[in-house]
Amino acid sequence: VGEQVTLKCSFRSSSPITESLTIDWTYRPFTSGQMETIFHYQSVPYPAIVGKFKDRITWVGNVAKSDASIAIQNPVLSDNGTFICSVRNPPDV
Repeated sequence: VGEQVTLKCSFRSSSPITESLTIDWTYRPFTSGQMETIFHYQSVPYPAIVGKFKDRITWVGNVAKSDASIAIQNPVLSDNGTFICSVRNPPDV
């Protein structure tokens, strides 16, 4: 609580990384609730502009090094939940 936390995500792809690569981070609270997208990446990072993580997500990954990690600033106990990292690099599925 209170200190930046890094959510690590790495990926492998048999296709070269291009501008078509996308990364989506989604979040679902433990106390039931809707899944929400909290971060999107396609060539540049797009942190959430609404929701509980607004202004608290920082891109710390490096797609050239197969790293899709993000950081959350000022985490609180109510942030507890399931975080899912999804990477797509067409045509690789």
